[in-house]
Amino acid sequence: MSDSSPAASAGASGPLAWLAVLGTAALDALAWFGGLSLFGARAVRDAVRPPFEIAEIARQLFDVGWRSMPLIGASGFAVGVVLSMHTRASLERFGAEAMIPAGLALALIRETGPLTTGLLLSGRVGAGIGAELGAMRVTEQIDALEATAVDAFKYLAVTRIVACTLALPLLTMLMNFAGILGGFVAEAARSDMSFRLYFDRAFMLIEFSDLIPATLKTMVFGFVIGTVASYLGFGTTGGTEGVGRTSTRSVVFSSILIIMVNVVLVRLIFFFFPQGG
Repeated sequence: MSDSSPAASAGASGPLAWLAVLGTAALDALAWFGGLSLFGARAVRDAVRPPFEIAEIARQLFDVGWRSMPLIGASGFAVGVVLSMHTRASLERFGAEAMIPAGLALALIRETGPLTTGLLLSGRVGAGIGAELGAMRVTEQIDALEATAVDAFKYLAVTRIVACTLALPLLTMLMNFAGILGGFVAEAARSDMSFRLYFDRAFMLIEFSDLIPATLKTMVFGFVIGTVASYLGFGTTGGTEGVGRTSTRSVVFSSILIIMVNVVLVRLIFFFFPQGG
């Protein structure tokens, strides 16, 4: 005689219900990544096809790059001061204080500077792009542009993605310089090392295999930020609450993707430039 009691039915349906929920979530995640990938591929295709929205790209570069310089410069200086203090605390144990500038510069240029810049920009720029495009979507401004025969995707999304991609390497250089300068200030407060001696030692071990790949990988970070924020902005629904959700998701998703992509890029850099490892 089969057991058809309610308790048995609930026990049997419980695991199946959880599997159904997990399966639905996995399918939704795959669909989202698929849509994001197609969105990014379309952006790459349209970015190399005329007409080129030079004026709008320049305006976005000003907003993404120039207006982010105070944040990047101040953050880089603070990171440099903190790294210098930690580096000194570690190297003093071995009597290697002379290597503090070189250790700081290597840490900043190879990893700390690029990753910190990407995460800071995902917060400032990603949220801004997502909220701006989301507001335009829910107020039907994007539809109005398309009704006037303007390619809204190219004018709004591609220009912002290109601007983010171009601005990130420049801001990373600023972050690195500000960090090294902050390290000098911290070191000058503890020792009598001159400005010239500090910078000579800082760049003593730096090679192009350290600087170029680490800086250029931030172009991928910029592409990720612009693509994620634009994709979420174009898909915004739900009025003003939807705009708020888009802004938050732009920061969260772009930050997570930057960290994940960074792992892959670092592995590729070590493979093609083993001397940089």
